[in-house]
Amino acid sequence: MTDTLLIAAILIPCLVVAIVFHEVAHGWTALALGDPTAKEQRRLSLNPIRHIDPIGTLLVPGALALTGGPIFGWAKPVPVRKDRLDNPRYGMMAVAAAGPGTNILLGFLGAIAFGLYVGLAGVNETAITVFSYFVLINAFLALFNLLPIPPFDGSHILEGLLPRSMAAQYAKFQKAGILVFVALVIVVWAFPEWRILERTIGPPLDWVLGQFREVALFIAQLVAG
Repeated sequence: MTDTLLIAAILIPCLVVAIVFHEVAHGWTALALGDPTAKEQRRLSLNPIRHIDPIGTLLVPGALALTGGPIFGWAKPVPVRKDRLDNPRYGMMAVAAAGPGTNILLGFLGAIAFGLYVGLAGVNETAITVFSYFVLINAFLALFNLLPIPPFDGSHILEGLLPRSMAAQYAKFQKAGILVFVALVIVVWAFPEWRILERTIGPPLDWVLGQFREVALFIAQLVAG
């Protein structure tokens, strides 16, 4: 029980930071590209209370962590109006890419911070756990959201890359996005032996985490002299 509470105490703040920055990045990018909707609805704040979805940010990832499932979750989506963007087609691609891009940046900064810590204070089990969860959650959240299926960010990027005729048809598929997401969660949870996420996100996730480890090692060696 003590170990479970410790993991929860580490995991939840890491997840909240990753999700909040992810959503705010969408809003700030939309604002820079002409859509002030998120600003008007006061969603550009880093205050997690404005973004947390009790089920998606706390309950689901907590339950997945306790049952050994893949750790992911979601926040209340930052509102973006495609028609208010200066260039709706490519603007939505940029807005969508901003979230995963921010998570990769957070993971990179986490790797640097861990390298500095190890170089200055040495190896510490608690620090390893904290930084490991932080970079893992950010890397996983980035890659998971890049899946080209609604309602993930990858679907908006794919829509922008498709020819206009195909993009119009694909946009209709977006309306069923929540059903696709629910179905994916159920399948992943009910059929772990299929290893869906491991086979799709696993290889790029391992590569990204490997790059973060290289960064941390380089910084630690540099600081330690």
